[in-house]
Amino acid sequence: MNQNTGKTVLILGANSDVAKQCIKQYIEKGFSVIAASRNTKSLEDFINANNLDRSKITVLYFDAADFDSHQKFYEGLSVKPHIAVYSAGFLVDNQQALRDFKGTKQMMEVNYMGGVSILNIIAMDESNKNLERIIGLSSLSGVRGRKSNFVYGSTKAAFTQYLAGLRQELTSRKIIVNALVIGYIRTKINAGLELNESLIMEPDYVAKFIVNAGNSFTIVPNFKWKIIYHILRLLPESLAAKLP
Repeated sequence: MNQNTGKTVLILGANSDVAKQCIKQYIEKGFSVIAASRNTKSLEDFINANNLDRSKITVLYFDAADFDSHQKFYEGLSVKPHIAVYSAGFLVDNQQALRDFKGTKQMMEVNYMGGVSILNIIAMDESNKNLERIIGLSSLSGVRGRKSNFVYGSTKAAFTQYLAGLRQELTSRKIIVNALVIGYIRTKINAGLELNESLIMEPDYVAKFIVNAGNSFTIVPNFKWKIIYHILRLLPESLAAKLP
């Protein structure tokens, strides 16, 4: 029998390309999955197209930016999760974000505020003895401010710092918190962007690092991105300012 049989994963923002691959891989590892997203039809189509075991998947509506609905959403779960994954994300071009606060606000709400809202609710439910791990999807864009994407990057930087503190908060309860610090992925959120092809990762590749997350806080998929991550952290400001 699979050792994960009976365990449940809650994926918030489950319509992302990476999250969909996580659904497949968690099912393969014996988990049941609660897939939550605003676009439930897209999730249903994905499940049907991939012939996934419907007895192992529950699809629910979840809006990351509708903070007032989060408590009711969590209380309505038929099973409280062993693992919670926050993968909701939103991106607008930096120049647009600088000129139109509507897009900036939506990035803040989806990438950071929504995660804090729902993960606080999940983490503070001490009656859920199942909870063993919380995973948040962050970005290399949040490691250093760069003029090409610092508005988006600031929301990811804030989310990473939140996860770091949450990890400390939950240590006494032996709940692991991981932050996936991710580079370029071939997903719909990056469609149309001019990206270095040699650095682009596939969604199923990134999903493996989520589904097989260990004890480390920061997880950076791909050795090339690990190198870039460490360079970004250590680069003097005078050089960082010259980055595109």
